[in-house]
Amino acid sequence: MLSKGAAQAMKDTKDKKVKKAKGSLRVGLVAADPLRILGLQTIFPDGGPVEVVPLSVPGALDASGVSLILIDSACTEHIFELLATFRRTRPRFRLMVLGLEEDHEHIQRIIGAGAKGYLAHSAKESEIRMAIDVVQDGSVWAPRKVLARLLESTSAGAETTTKPAKEPKFTKRELQVLRLLAAGHPNPAIGRELGIDVGTVKKHVGNLMRKVGVDNRIALSVQAVNQKLLLKR
Repeated sequence: MLSKGAAQAMKDTKDKKVKKAKGSLRVGLVAADPLRILGLQTIFPDGGPVEVVPLSVPGALDASGVSLILIDSACTEHIFELLATFRRTRPRFRLMVLGLEEDHEHIQRIIGAGAKGYLAHSAKESEIRMAIDVVQDGSVWAPRKVLARLLESTSAGAETTTKPAKEPKFTKRELQVLRLLAAGHPNPAIGRELGIDVGTVKKHVGNLMRKVGVDNRIALSVQAVNQKLLLKR
């Protein structure tokens, strides 16, 4: 039987773990391969800023407390149908797909079906971490050629939209954020570069989108280039 001191110590340790879990990003993982699950849990161990939560397909569709879901395409023969189901029933979820396919057209179809990111099974740890950061920030993670095609299609649509009545005016800090964002940096990297916290970066990005008249980071990057906003002083 445990002494009062030992029992209290165990309780304190458990409470600390709970507090850490509450402050971490909980990422759902839908995968059938135990090694895939173990590999990602090794990259993101307990108590870290990211917590990997293994889920079944039904469990993922009914999950709470997660905002980002990683789906291993090897666990289903109907990945496009599954993505469509998520879009219909859980539209707020950010979805990323893990897969063997590296064909750009296939990956573009995955993104077009609602995924915010695609990672090959061979992706390195640093790439996985960065991809999660980028997608959680509201951007899309995919090979450069795929992103280029997405930007082209977004740009074509942007050309038909009405430009703001007045030319947007930015603060010096907003311009710094815009240039780094257009270069593909996620919020944490922008924060480190400028010496500000992530919350402040998000506030600047929100202000930039409002001033430019767009509702996502990709469109903001496209407009920044098309309207030569990066040349402002």
